[in-house]
Amino acid sequence: MKVVTVSEMREIDKYAIEYLNIREEILMENAGLAAYQVIEREVGKIKGKIVVVVCGTGNNGGDGLVVSRKIHSQGGDVRVFIVGSHTQFKGATQLNFQIVKNLNIPVHINPSQELLSKDLSECDCIIDAIFGTGLSRPIDGYIREIIETINESGKKVLSLDIPSGVNGNTGIIMGTAIKAHATVTFGLPKLGNLLYPGFKMGGKLYISNISLPPELLEKDSLKVAVNEPPPLPPRDPEAHKGSVGDCLFIAGSSGYYGAPYLAAMSFYKAGGGYSRLATPRSIVGFLSRGGSEIVFLPQDETNEGTIAYSNLDKLLSLADRVDIVVVGPGLSLHEETKKLVRSLTAEIKKPLLIDGDGITAIADSQDVIRSREKPTIITPHPGEMTRLTKMTIHELTKDRVEILRKTSDKLRSIIVLKGAHTLIGYPDGRVLINTTGNAGMATAGSGDVLTGTIAAMYGSGLSIEDAVAKGVYIHGRAGDIAASRLGMDGITASDIMETLPYALQEERLKQPVEKAYTEI
Repeated sequence: MKVVTVSEMREIDKYAIEYLNIREEILMENAGLAAYQVIEREVGKIKGKIVVVVCGTGNNGGDGLVVSRKIHSQGGDVRVFIVGSHTQFKGATQLNFQIVKNLNIPVHINPSQELLSKDLSECDCIIDAIFGTGLSRPIDGYIREIIETINESGKKVLSLDIPSGVNGNTGIIMGTAIKAHATVTFGLPKLGNLLYPGFKMGGKLYISNISLPPELLEKDSLKVAVNEPPPLPPRDPEAHKGSVGDCLFIAGSSGYYGAPYLAAMSFYKAGGGYSRLATPRSIVGFLSRGGSEIVFLPQDETNEGTIAYSNLDKLLSLADRVDIVVVGPGLSLHEETKKLVRSLTAEIKKPLLIDGDGITAIADSQDVIRSREKPTIITPHPGEMTRLTKMTIHELTKDRVEILRKTSDKLRSIIVLKGAHTLIGYPDGRVLINTTGNAGMATAGSGDVLTGTIAAMYGSGLSIEDAVAKGVYIHGRAGDIAASRLGMDGITASDIMETLPYALQEERLKQPVEKAYTEI
């Protein structure tokens, strides 16, 4: 499913109204009907229930007024509170305000906190129709007090389009925001519906196309989508270890044993056939105790126990024999090893995945990435992304999607920006938002497991672009399975790795997986 910016959704609405003659009143009516359906799902039959609807003065408020009519027509006790001046109502919003008045539905303009609190204490459900995606400045003063009163009520809240206070383009909270039990968004999900912290504020996410045609909602010009990768290719009954993925991992250093082990072993756990680990000679004995299936390639090392530059020609020869190369997990930041990484990046003629310390090594030598002919995958966490972009974390979080898009284009690379709802950026401007995974995966080594999983997906026969999307998705599902069995608080990277086969089995058996959203 596509995901849009606020301006992209406005353009879709505008086209539908001006060129398809789908009147604004029809779109607003359909939005209100969809919201009413969600209310019934979340609180049951509405007859006899008390519902408080808090409306702003824009189209989001108009959607709330339509919901008020629906509740009233079904025997609900609806009470409307308008925040702002009703004289600002226009078009379909003004029309629905007049209908609500004609129906003698109770309407309170800029209510006191005491009045609102009294009705909130009596109600069964609250409808948040204050701002929607139209918010452009931080919330303060009277409206902030209204939102905080709603949040403190302890009642179920349904937000229309997006929780009021959440930025529709970034998911950032604009001072304060509604904490919804559920959100129904219209047309397509907005970036703020799926990006944290906005996703957390929205509760269950419902999506209604409000009668907009598929050709508007599936346009190629819409470059952001939910990560819903294609199925795994069937595993050939006559497969052998060389036909289901042969990967060279250049990883590890003295004192960093976990990263190379987790990356190389996760390749096997995710279905890969031949995992070769080039690592310092002195740590091979230790690693082999836990990873006997790994093919170890001992490397000459520096005095500090890192892979020496003198291994360059040997590593390039090894790289020519495999399907994909991974550079970086646990390599350390030793200057000689960083020089090796830069030379390998420039000269390897196979798809290359750069992770961990490898990212730091090439952050100040980005020409070696841009000049590569074969695909490059870079998997930074936010701190590593700041090194690639020369931005602060604060600057990065302001607009992660657009920054990722520009950086992927600049580096001619697929970039996996790890975090809650990991983002995948492609050089052609596409961005995928991954919705599998959980907070328990915020643990050392989780990214190394992801690295091995992506490499294994490429070995399965997927294209490099689909392999990245599938690897991120399967890694998240493995984390979800681990959390369901162990609880989030105790998950380790090894737990995620050990549940990779179960995530793959779930995929092969086509077992249903709960999505981050529900279409209505």
